[in-house]
Amino acid sequence: MMKEIFFLPILLVTFLPLLFVNRTSSKQEIEWWEKTIFYQICPRSFMDSDGDGVGDLNGITSKLEYIKELGVDAVWISPFFKSPIYDFGYDISDFYSIHDEYGTMEDFDKLMIKAKKFDIKIILDLAPNHGSNESLWFQKALEGDKKYFDYFVWEDGVVDENGKLHPPNNWISVFRKSSWEYREETGKYYLHQITTAQPDFNYRNLNVVEEMKNIIRFWLDKGIAGFRVGAINHLFEVDKEKHGGKYPDEPLSGKSLDDPLNHAYLNHIYTKNQPESYDMVYQWRDIYDEYHAKDGFSRVMMIEVYSTPHDTMKYFGDGGRNGAHIPFNFALITDVNGKSTANEIKYAIDKYLTFKPIDKLANWVIGNHDQSRVASRYSPKSVDAMNMLSMLLPGISVTYMGEEIGMIDGYVSWEDTMDPGGCNSDDPINYWRYSRDPNRTPFQWTSGKNAGFSTANKTWLPVAEGYENLNVETQRGIERSHLNIYKKLARLRVEPAFRYGRFESIALNGDVFAFRRWHNGETFVIVINFRDEVYTVDLNYFENVVGDLEVVIANDHSQRSNGDIIEATNVRVVGRESLVLKVR
Repeated sequence: MMKEIFFLPILLVTFLPLLFVNRTSSKQEIEWWEKTIFYQICPRSFMDSDGDGVGDLNGITSKLEYIKELGVDAVWISPFFKSPIYDFGYDISDFYSIHDEYGTMEDFDKLMIKAKKFDIKIILDLAPNHGSNESLWFQKALEGDKKYFDYFVWEDGVVDENGKLHPPNNWISVFRKSSWEYREETGKYYLHQITTAQPDFNYRNLNVVEEMKNIIRFWLDKGIAGFRVGAINHLFEVDKEKHGGKYPDEPLSGKSLDDPLNHAYLNHIYTKNQPESYDMVYQWRDIYDEYHAKDGFSRVMMIEVYSTPHDTMKYFGDGGRNGAHIPFNFALITDVNGKSTANEIKYAIDKYLTFKPIDKLANWVIGNHDQSRVASRYSPKSVDAMNMLSMLLPGISVTYMGEEIGMIDGYVSWEDTMDPGGCNSDDPINYWRYSRDPNRTPFQWTSGKNAGFSTANKTWLPVAEGYENLNVETQRGIERSHLNIYKKLARLRVEPAFRYGRFESIALNGDVFAFRRWHNGETFVIVINFRDEVYTVDLNYFENVVGDLEVVIANDHSQRSNGDIIEATNVRVVGRESLVLKVR
């Protein structure tokens, strides 16, 4: 049913805008990381160069031309360090070497040489909270080597009245069940906040602190432009000496009351966001600044932190010391989805801008290797809209591979499920609710065998259905495809209005969201309809948005053409339409 609704400015007073001033100006020098698009690659799923069904470093090297074609200048590569691959690279057994499925150090060096040729910065993914229970360090710990025993967190179990041994306390891991695993070799439990294969490091041991700093220096010396650092808020646990020498139980959260093995069952006040975790980030930043002082080139630290805005902002720094350059903003993943109203989306966007320090940049993450894809989480018709938000809101843009072509979550059967999140559910029916495999299926390059990802007879995960029509090769030939719209957005975001401009947003109603970017007399308005209804809206609400507006970019199923002229007081927006308009 079509709804024609005409909104006058006087009627919009309840939709209070957030007026945001970009901390940069055209007179300030902007660092490379402040203006680029970061493109995340899961090496296992991007491109297989040797036909074994697993993506690799040489596969990434072979596709750097495509990365440049997108308008991307920085690539973040998920872990490829030596690993048993229980958690697909996040269980690292040797931080100084490369897993053989992905290639060799020579292959990495070739990647760096070609990336430099294309002026593409390479960011590596570091998982400093934990290692692998198959690492040399952990094996030495089991053998009684005190140095390496102290690399990990150990605790005595609790014996009940029947003589049965239990974990030290009630702590629950991210992937369900106890955070403690018993080893007969030591007679103690070790802590693992993720999976049993990933024992937590003991950062109260200065040897661990120095080891991780050496790892950072090793890869910075290899020429990388920085790290994305995962699971940072798990880095420290509470100091048990302040609790009588025993790690205390965590209180109930009031959530998942019917599932006491679920991580959400507890309020993790003793295992997340401890004060020492912030300080460690500041110490790592000191290393980055040391390198910058030597050669004038800024290396960037991006950190993964799912937390409250208040706690997240502490990772920027404490006012005296600098922290991470980019604490990730997951609001468009965790706070809203395809069922959310325009008001809720505006609120999610405003939140990070409101809490962040005035001298720091925002960032926009709409997808990653741990989350359902944009097309599945919102709608295939909202892919361009979400890319518009990521690329044109003030700040830094982060794209997960495949979001530029609108890839959807693939179907992965229980038998083919690899992710410990799904496997640990012990549920052959509902495992998919916990598995991250569907959003890690192979990248879709062509309509050919295995979507052009691999020549193997079987890929590590099955290719998602529908790849025959949803792939890079097909979209290159369609003028208004997700891919070509993404490229246009990448070119547009270098305009002064988006690089330096101010920002204001409005929920025109429950379905239509709009925001304005402007600088030195140049003004753009982005209008997004998140529903299938048709609306006519008045954009005069925005100051200086009057007269004629020119369509600069329209999404893939819009009826508008680039160059079309629309009157600002009478903008008709059809279902799921998203438009970038310029004031003439």
